[in-house]
This record gives sequence, structure tokens and C-alpha cells, in this order.
Amino acid sequence: MKIYDFKVNNIYGEEVSLEEYKGKVLLIVNTASKCGFTPQYGDLQKLYDQYKDKGVEILGFPCNQFAEQEPGNNSEVQSFCQLNYGVSFPLFDKVNVRGKDAHPMFKYLSESVAFKGFDLTHPSGKILNSFLQESFPEFLIGNSIKWNFTKFLIDREGNIVERFEPTTEPMDIKPHIEALL
Repeated sequence: MKIYDFKVNNIYGEEVSLEEYKGKVLLIVNTASKCGFTPQYGDLQKLYDQYKDKGVEILGFPCNQFAEQEPGNNSEVQSFCQLNYGVSFPLFDKVNVRGKDAHPMFKYLSESVAFKGFDLTHPSGKILNSFLQESFPEFLIGNSIKWNFTKFLIDREGNIVERFEPTTEPMDIKPHIEALL
């Protein structure tokens, strides 16, 4: 199975086959507008601006599963992203990314690449890990997505190359993207 086998709805509700992205490097991210990691939208846009002409696409998937940090409808999400961060990379329909109702693409992604834990030497890694242990300990079990702004890097052949947890800043992914160009 490859990422290209999945179909998703874009932010306008239109079905899109991920086969349309064949031959491109993809960074797939579950996002939210009211999260401590929301400012990552800005750096995701910078990555997109820097690499889109070299065949890189960033695909944003809003999700409201984590403390209801994406309460808006698709139109509100899109407006928020454009007004606050100038987002021009593709955004998609709100989806669930974990649990029994998770979108099949996110089940595939999280089952394909193991959760290796948070970087506990990074302040946000410690904070997120402690917060989840106290408030959502079940989220730390298994390979499911743990929080907003988990990122999956896909090569030009549709293979999952790496998983980056929310505490990984988008700009820290640059060398990994460049290795695939």
C-alpha cells in the first residue's frame, strides 16, 4: 500500500485522490487553529514557499480530536489560516486522526511509522509529555497520533520516510526534505 491509494476531501468538500501528488515530496500534517503549536502554520508556509517549485507539497488536515482545538468549520479554518499565517498550501476537510473513526490515511500513516516518544530534552517535549500523562494517558499508548501538528514525510515514490512529533519545528525538517529532492 502507498499513500497514493487514499482519497481525501479538500477544504471545499471535493474528493481528491492523493495520486495527484505522485512524484512529489509530501509533508502531511494534522493541524488545529487553537493549539499551542498553531504558530507552526507560519513555518509550514515558509517551507512551502521555499520548496513548492522543487516538487514539495504540504498537506494540512485540520482535526478537532485534541482538546477541541479546531472547533471551526472548513470555511472558518481556511480563513483563519490565510489571515493569520498566509497559508496557501492545500488544506483538507476536518478529519479524525486517531481511534476507531480515524481517517484510513491516518490509520495507515500511524501504523506504518512507530511513535518513538517525545524529545524530553526539548522544553515543549517535556510539557506535552507531562500534559498527556496527566490529562490523556491513553494517548501515549501505541503508535497513534498523540497531538496536533504530527508530521509525516513522504518521498517521491509514496513511501513514508519519517514521522515528526508536534514538538519538532517545521524548519528542523528542512534537511530531511532536502535529502529527498
